[in-house]
Amino acid sequence: MGYGPGARQNSASSYKKQAPIDYLLHLADNAVVLGQRNAEWCGHAPVLEEDLAMANNSLDLIGQARLLYQYAAERLNGDVRAPRGATWPAGAITEDTLAYFRGDSDFRNYVLLELPHHTGLVPAAGGARDWSVSIVRNFLYSALMVQVWERLQQSTDEHLAAIAAKSLKEVRYHLRHSRDWLLRLGDGTEESQRRAQAALDYLLPFTEEFWTASALESEANASGSGVDVPSLRAAWHQMVDEAIAEATLKRPADVKRYVPEGKRGVHSEYLSYLLGEMQSLARAHPGATW
Repeated sequence: MGYGPGARQNSASSYKKQAPIDYLLHLADNAVVLGQRNAEWCGHAPVLEEDLAMANNSLDLIGQARLLYQYAAERLNGDVRAPRGATWPAGAITEDTLAYFRGDSDFRNYVLLELPHHTGLVPAAGGARDWSVSIVRNFLYSALMVQVWERLQQSTDEHLAAIAAKSLKEVRYHLRHSRDWLLRLGDGTEESQRRAQAALDYLLPFTEEFWTASALESEANASGSGVDVPSLRAAWHQMVDEAIAEATLKRPADVKRYVPEGKRGVHSEYLSYLLGEMQSLARAHPGATW
């Protein structure tokens, strides 16, 4: 992946217990990208209560990303070789370096999380956001992460295990919030059900990336610091299918499609626009403090 082995360790055995840097960045990138997307609802949610709820969701995710980036930066400062093509600001690597000074091909987030708030390649008239898309995406992702964080509490990497314990409390709320809204939309008006079904039809194929193998996950699994995500597939499908049925929605028929490869740095065009907005201030004033 290009990041080097991480900080120099006191012994070979201590290194083996730590999660690979790229695995930490994968988890952090997922959180920061979805946090940025959900933050776009600030001032635009259907009701004031949801404006606050989605803002809090974003803060939770960005908080998770900060903890992971801080840990990764601490480790990377022992081996400051940057990825090919990356440009670090002068000085030590920090959480801001990892969030704001990597390009889109360096990010390892799921493609699902970078998609805009509408279905299809062409946005709704005027570029309007669709609440259903955000709710369905949050539900599909939270249903996965509630299992991932739960299992990462037993990670051989004690630092990551502590982050997992904190994150699990937050993602349980995210799952409950998105599931409640999924039921309201699916079992609501004819229009809300149509939108929820369209969002489900559009987004569900992107979740196939959850179950694909990647080098960063294989290395983490081998050390006992990560989670074998494909082993969570049956439980995830059961959780999703139960919610879909309760929401009076229908699971789209399985169709062979391209499986996204965000974990390998292959992204949609939407990520570059998202990062362009998210990183613009830091890149305009590198090294600034506030």
